[in-house]
Amino acid sequence: MKLLGVLLVFGCTFGGLIMTAGMEKAMHLLTGVILPATPGEMVIIMGCAISAFLIANTMETVKGTLKYFGALVKPTAYKKDDYVDLLSLMFTIFKLARTKGFLALEQHVENPHESDLFSQFPKFHANHHAEEFLCDYLRIISLGVEESSKIGGLMDKEIAEMHAHETHPGHAVHHMAEGIPALGIVAAVLGVIKTMASISEPPEVLGKLIGGALVGTFLGVWLSYGIFGPISQAMTERAESETLYYKVMKVGMVAYLDGAAPQVAVEFARKVIPHNIQPSFAELEEILNELPAPG
Repeated sequence: MKLLGVLLVFGCTFGGLIMTAGMEKAMHLLTGVILPATPGEMVIIMGCAISAFLIANTMETVKGTLKYFGALVKPTAYKKDDYVDLLSLMFTIFKLARTKGFLALEQHVENPHESDLFSQFPKFHANHHAEEFLCDYLRIISLGVEESSKIGGLMDKEIAEMHAHETHPGHAVHHMAEGIPALGIVAAVLGVIKTMASISEPPEVLGKLIGGALVGTFLGVWLSYGIFGPISQAMTERAESETLYYKVMKVGMVAYLDGAAPQVAVEFARKVIPHNIQPSFAELEEILNELPAPG
């Protein structure tokens, strides 16, 4: 859908030009003014924008930005099946802890990659960062820290740090998008300087030169508000969907430590999931009832 949006930006821009100027005139503008001027203007605008981006950000942010461009293809990090797998795992863990205590989880927590318990839930098991996050807190609890306020507060701090880290690439691209219109003006001013140096040329030549200069202003505004601004928002939304997964874990864990039964704690966690991918109460209950007894 997001890639379709990018294509519509192109289609609406140049389709509108054809509608207002007519096909013949629009093609003349495209081939005679816009396209010839675009390569040089793009070098100035995007070259300076990317260079400024590299100056302002660390290599880690640059790599994260490249990763988050995937938000155009996969706008959310987790689907319904991923959350069902997570909730099922949490239910199994809570049930085992309720019957045998948190020490019974030690063998699974210390070596999750070879754990029979974690391997029952392949979607979660393949997410090594989430698995490490959960195991760290289960390990802390097994050491005797079972106060929900302490565990919840610590999880909140880590999730907040994670959220800041994951959303930074989107914010960095947003700042770049905000500067692109000004760089378009820079390109336009250079075009005007070039035009003034050719002031003795006939009007038809000057017209093309001025038109070429204005292409810089057009590209700056168009790229900012039509392309990179929306992309930065898509990247931020994707990052927020990454951290929401961990908030679901936190809510379920705190609810269980507060004394909720395993199924009730999982229900607390289910309510945090966005409605468009949230399993229903009956659907989740049926899945949980079919899970094998934790060993």
